Amino acid sequence: MTSRPAPGRLQPRQAERPPAEGAEAPAARAQGTINRASMLILSKAAGVFSKPSKRKIYEYLRSSNFHPGKAFLHKVVLGIETSCDDTAAAVVDEAGNVLGEAIHSQTEVHLKTGGIVPPVAQQLHRENIQRIVQEALSASRVPPSELSAVATTTMPGLALSLGVGLSFSLQLVGRLKKPFIPIHHMEAHALTIRLTNEVEFPFLVLLISGGHCLLALVRGVADFLLLGKSLDIAPGDMLDKVARRLSLTKHPECTAMSGGKAIEHLAKQGNRLRFDLTPPMHRAKNCDFSFTGLQHAVNKIITQKEKEEGVEQGQVLASAADIAAAVQHTTACHLAKRTHRALLFCQQRGLLPPSNAALVVSGGVASNFYIRKALELVTNATQCALLCPPPRLCTDNGVMIAWNGIERLRAGVGILYDTEGVRYEPKCPLGVDISKEVGEAAIKVPQLKMKI
Repeated sequence: MTSRPAPGRLQPRQAERPPAEGAEAPAARAQGTINRASMLILSKAAGVFSKPSKRKIYEYLRSSNFHPGKAFLHKVVLGIETSCDDTAAAVVDEAGNVLGEAIHSQTEVHLKTGGIVPPVAQQLHRENIQRIVQEALSASRVPPSELSAVATTTMPGLALSLGVGLSFSLQLVGRLKKPFIPIHHMEAHALTIRLTNEVEFPFLVLLISGGHCLLALVRGVADFLLLGKSLDIAPGDMLDKVARRLSLTKHPECTAMSGGKAIEHLAKQGNRLRFDLTPPMHRAKNCDFSFTGLQHAVNKIITQKEKEEGVEQGQVLASAADIAAAVQHTTACHLAKRTHRALLFCQQRGLLPPSNAALVVSGGVASNFYIRKALELVTNATQCALLCPPPRLCTDNGVMIAWNGIERLRAGVGILYDTEGVRYEPKCPLGVDISKEVGEAAIKVPQLKMKI
């Protein structure tokens, strides 16, 4: 196992030089054919046309003398992601090359409404999904007919958002006559590291985002043991709520930042020792998490400081940076301690290899470098490697969905040739839950000095 990124990965295929003026190169002409055929198919998947016209697609391909089957002999998957507030798509091959990708973020819209409004997210997905998929396919230069499969997030997530991606994808695979691969959003986050690093099974994964928080042992594709999860809200959700309570969108340095990013940014300027916050569940000897109590404690501090500073709710406190630093540090300590116990449990039970054991941290909150440093203290103490995908692959994206599709194709797991009865699942557990067994082990975690 090594942390060295594989060569050639994460680099979208570059466009060729334009042909000389007055003479269209064969490659460019072929690419135009692909684009026209792709647009026709995608438009039908989006319901723009009422009747299919395969003849036009075949005429396009025949007229260009282009034979895509000769160029794409290996597995290539289109991944589509609409689980929450980002519309994303990507085309990835089995070597881990990102051939093309596109994403439409809804962050700016939801910042104005103070949070994600599901019907708004649904409408934005509907407006952008066809364009995003088309952009990813065009950048990849892979014609839809040469895709090995289409992989799409179907669980868990916002019901209205999941529905848009699933509906579009089912129409698309129906017209293309391609296999469909339903993707568990958290499985995709967990396996992303195998796209960027040479990581063998098994490994421990900590998935932390705006909607999820869990620890799991990854024994293989679609083979997970759940060690612990959040009993209430996720850390990203808690940080977003604290940011809204602090009115950080009104802070001149944070106007365009998501809540979690704003907390991380301001925390660099703050004194984390100014406010005393106790990490949640510090007496419970299991690997579960909780963030609601921490959120309430921070809200009380904010209310008290508003009184002391004579500031009305909705205005930015002078002590906002110190509060951000305190809540970020407490969150990092909570995540670190539960993860430390999970590593010790796995080592005691022989669930991780005695050498080259790895902790993978993924999900949107994994892009927080302060939290990464806290977890690095844990991996140093347990002689494990800490591995994180690049920040852009920690947040929701189409690349991780397409790669999960590649992983499942190679393993021969969860590939559907008949999509009858496929449904999205807003709530869906990951793997086999052994968290009770972890709690019964009651492993005591050594005290670590969190000097970050």
